[in-house]
Amino acid sequence: MGDEISRADEPEKESQVVSSDWDRSAAGWIDGLGETGDYGRAFVLDPVMQERVRLGRYETALDIGCGEGRFTRWMQSQGLKVIGIDPTAALLDAARAKDPGGDYRSGVAERIGCADSTFDLVVSYLMLIDVADARAAIHEMARVLKPGGTLLIANLTSFNTSTAEHGSVRDENGAFLYYPVDRYLEERGQQVGWRNGAIAITNYHRPMKYYMQACLSAGLALTFFDEPTPVGGDQVKAGEYRRARYFLVMEWRKAG
Repeated sequence: MGDEISRADEPEKESQVVSSDWDRSAAGWIDGLGETGDYGRAFVLDPVMQERVRLGRYETALDIGCGEGRFTRWMQSQGLKVIGIDPTAALLDAARAKDPGGDYRSGVAERIGCADSTFDLVVSYLMLIDVADARAAIHEMARVLKPGGTLLIANLTSFNTSTAEHGSVRDENGAFLYYPVDRYLEERGQQVGWRNGAIAITNYHRPMKYYMQACLSAGLALTFFDEPTPVGGDQVKAGEYRRARYFLVMEWRKAG
């Protein structure tokens, strides 16, 4: 667990673009997220992600794209020894300020500067949509897993990301109707923004087969899959999340 994150190599050009987006958007992200996270985290993903971590009875974990450290801190509260990695300096500063005793390091998912077979658990919590080369990131996450270790992924569904350029279709009163799926098989980066422009970042759309094939080619076996349903919170918001699946959660296990 003492390995230092390598700083010898510069991130790839596309990764630099994504990192720059987050540098500009970090303040808006921190101001709007809070300790419980936004609706999707607090009421859709966290209930499943937290349950999977508890069931695994892990001791060591790596949180890739840890941001301001919200889920890293939660895993620490469950007794795990956790390293958080993120490329955005402002988010790491916020994580360290909230958790001075935590282990937060600068790094990118495509090149994790930790030794092979280091962690029981690697967490990718809504991170892969921000990564230009998600195949490289998945192979790196598999590399640092111990034999028998688990890669726990939360991601936007590919149906969701295929609609990002158009958004939802709503009626004359602004009520949600449906999402138009378009260019589903075309891998692409696309600008998305919210909170009145305080956050403007590049997300990547890829068909579901991209992630499945990348995990399989990394030697991982699928052991859990869910498209979680909202649990509590604002019922209008919950209704939208039930109409169209925003998220998926997968567990992949390394042989051994």
